[in-house]
Amino acid sequence: MSTACHGVRGFSLSAAVIVVAAAAVLLFPQLAVGARVLINHAELRHSDIATAGGGDGACAMAVAPFGYPCEEHEVTTQDGYILGLQRIPRGRGGGGVAGAAAVVASPARQPVLLQHGVLVDGMTWLLGSPEESLPYILADQGFDVWIANNRGTRWSSRHVSLDPKSRSYWNWSWDDIVVNDMPAIVDYVCSHTAQKPHYVGHSMGTLVALAAFSEGRMVDKLKSAALLSPVAYLSHITTPIGVVLAKAFAGELMSGLLGIAEFNPASPQVSNLVRTFCRKPGMNCYDLLTSFTGKNYCLNNSAADIFLKYEPQPTSTKTMIHLAQTVRDGVLTKYDYVMPDANVAKYGQADPPAYDMAAIPAWFPLFLSYGGRDSLSDPADVALLLDDLRRGHAGDKLTVQYLPQLAHADFVIGVCAKDLVYNDVISFFRRFH
Repeated sequence: MSTACHGVRGFSLSAAVIVVAAAAVLLFPQLAVGARVLINHAELRHSDIATAGGGDGACAMAVAPFGYPCEEHEVTTQDGYILGLQRIPRGRGGGGVAGAAAVVASPARQPVLLQHGVLVDGMTWLLGSPEESLPYILADQGFDVWIANNRGTRWSSRHVSLDPKSRSYWNWSWDDIVVNDMPAIVDYVCSHTAQKPHYVGHSMGTLVALAAFSEGRMVDKLKSAALLSPVAYLSHITTPIGVVLAKAFAGELMSGLLGIAEFNPASPQVSNLVRTFCRKPGMNCYDLLTSFTGKNYCLNNSAADIFLKYEPQPTSTKTMIHLAQTVRDGVLTKYDYVMPDANVAKYGQADPPAYDMAAIPAWFPLFLSYGGRDSLSDPADVALLLDDLRRGHAGDKLTVQYLPQLAHADFVIGVCAKDLVYNDVISFFRRFH
């Protein structure tokens, strides 16, 4: 591996809130038509997800039809999960240079790694046109684009020894993405490009990055990170449905999930829980996008139909509980096993260790972009995160963009994201080439 990439390897909400997440929460923003549509699509999507891994992959499905070069890659984590990666090495016509000869002669392109949120996969970055979607925009601007897919999703559903249908395969929370998946992916990109990549995360893609950075992971392997709708604190979720569900952490629905290790929004078990949730007085299951993410500013009317063609994707129930704990407790910690003895066995202490955002190295460049209408990455919670980061970051190492008109989904599938967000992300990256 190039010395440029070498470094020290340092290194989920009661069932009720889980139901929320199933329908739209943290990083399921594109579900614009609500839980009823999800339920209606359940049987079809359940069979699609089960077989999608055997197809040609995201390159053939989404990227190649637009005329972009695309490569499928695989990386195996330390705990045996086989993750799919898509690479768009350059744009159409060479990505900012003229002609094929210039492609050959041009210097190595700067890699950028994109990380999605929960209940979706890397396809969520590719649902718009080349003029609107971040991967294509980056490629056309001369970047070498890599798209990650979390364990358990369509193109990351294999393991060296575990059966994806087994409970053991799904025995992980997002802590394991922090410790195993992200370092493996970053090392892979670094070794294949001989360069440190920039990082872009959305929603839970920011959460796992911030948690990793706070423990000193990957900061020596990345050039910078752009965090869109950053999530670290979740105590200011104020939407009526969110408040009800957060208070229902110990509610009656918990028993319905105790036997489910895989949280698949399209499965009969989860869709039944969604139905139960929708029967509660005052619950609006027809406009969950606005109810949970805030009123988005610039979504195309066809966004929901396009989304439902490819998403949602499964994750572990443990991950959903972990996210719920963050809402309930108001602090960002490792997974809480609840029983002190279990926490002691795992962590050596009765309570799960906290992720300290103030511990993120002050020299590591960060770009944060958040919206004033975002009900998940609430401005009050982002303010808490910024207070932590500003204890050390100063000058050009911390760039903050506040867009009062935007909500959660605008940052990924909004038609205005290029002009309002992505151009500034690219300018930030160019400062740290």
